[in-house]
Amino acid sequence: MIKGITAVAAIASGEAFDRLSSLFRALGLEEGKGWNDSTGRGAAFLAPVGNLELVTGRAPAVPALLVEVTQLDTIYSAVQTWLKSQSAEAPSAAKLTEVTATHWNSRLFTVDLAPGLQLGFWESENPLHNQPIAVEGDLSAAGKKFAIVVARWNAVITDRLLQGSLDALHRSGCAKNDIEIVRVPGAWEIPSAARTLAESKRFAAVITLGVLLRGETAHYEAIYTEVARGIGQSQQETGIPHAFGVLTCETLEQALDRAGLKAGNKGFEAAIAAIEMASIQGKLDTANQGHKTVRKS
Repeated sequence: MIKGITAVAAIASGEAFDRLSSLFRALGLEEGKGWNDSTGRGAAFLAPVGNLELVTGRAPAVPALLVEVTQLDTIYSAVQTWLKSQSAEAPSAAKLTEVTATHWNSRLFTVDLAPGLQLGFWESENPLHNQPIAVEGDLSAAGKKFAIVVARWNAVITDRLLQGSLDALHRSGCAKNDIEIVRVPGAWEIPSAARTLAESKRFAAVITLGVLLRGETAHYEAIYTEVARGIGQSQQETGIPHAFGVLTCETLEQALDRAGLKAGNKGFEAAIAAIEMASIQGKLDTANQGHKTVRKS
């Protein structure tokens, strides 16, 4: 198996060799094993990720030696500081270009260390560049069935949450006949209904909606803890995603704000989370099934 690739670059003079080595040390690159004998000198510098790029035809208009970095502006300042610390014979700051945007979705600056020795530093403008590929859900509810468990208690709030969830599902392509709504007396009864629906395996996800107001019950925290635990346990044991849309508020006014007046609609947010998790669950199931098939073969 390939462990690593080393690109060997010939430096025209010992002076240029020393300058480049000094700059790399100033920037904190880890040094590998070098050598020095009657035939010449060598210095190795190790980077976390290395790329070997092959070209044919027109060569790209970038230096042959490119260093990818994060926080390009910080690196730029470090190179400026290093240049100022060099002797009078070293290259001046005028050899340092400004940071500019490229046509390949990045920013770049170059520094000329010696005649024929130009070094480029660049940073991708894509935050996911060189990152591991992540499994992400799609916000499409088309062809999937969803269950909504909604408490009747404090209907002035929960009806708003329900409308928010329905709005999100319909906007995301879910058909009316693919949505099943179950109304339960209050938040306490939500986990039981959610568990029954999830165990049926008929739904891609279950959306739970309710509201608990501290001023209405002395055992507010006990109820909330059991409701949250029950919904979470149902999700873990059935493998069906459950979206948590149970509001816990101090006052009715706070609940109204979170049900669409001032702070968004928690029902809408819960439905969007359910749609995304249903998509993720489907992708993970497909990947796991493919892995099992490969192992059997």
